[in-house]
Amino acid sequence: MATSFLILHGIENHRPPEHWQFLLATQLVDRGHEVRYPALPEPDAPELEQWLCALQAELAALTGEQRVVVCHSLACLLWFHAAERGIGSRVDRLLLVAPPASERVPDGGASFRLDSLDAAAVRASVVGEIAIACSDDDPYNPAGAQSLYGDPLGITATIVEGGGHITPDTGYGPWPFATEWCRR
Repeated sequence: MATSFLILHGIENHRPPEHWQFLLATQLVDRGHEVRYPALPEPDAPELEQWLCALQAELAALTGEQRVVVCHSLACLLWFHAAERGIGSRVDRLLLVAPPASERVPDGGASFRLDSLDAAAVRASVVGEIAIACSDDDPYNPAGAQSLYGDPLGITATIVEGGGHITPDTGYGPWPFATEWCRR
């Protein structure tokens, strides 16, 4: 079964080659998968509506029999908004990495802040597995993604000890967890 991957970055991410998402995209391409890793519009001051349009176009372009989405940081909130609005068709698997708490989203991404999480809509946006990976010391989510997102979604987050926001600055260039999750 052919699998397509869509990898979505967060705020202020210009897709540097040392980032785990860039490395993941390369590894998946090397294994013969279709991979879309778009540069989302205006990453330093993103607007929700622009990113929703980009997401819809990217989802429509996936051709695999199985469609897998990997979101990091602000892209997790993008997915939550898209799910609430019913944007795009359902995907087979979803990995949410380091989803920030709305109040911790920098002002440049304020349009992504959530009033509430529509957990039913998020669950309905995915046919199969939804996974969350977060750290125990993420400055963008000090309360923790488990209580904020995992519990409402009815899933147990994978906790990365001392992982910060799971970026190259906190040691996450290569990240075997993401590679292994995608290969399942």
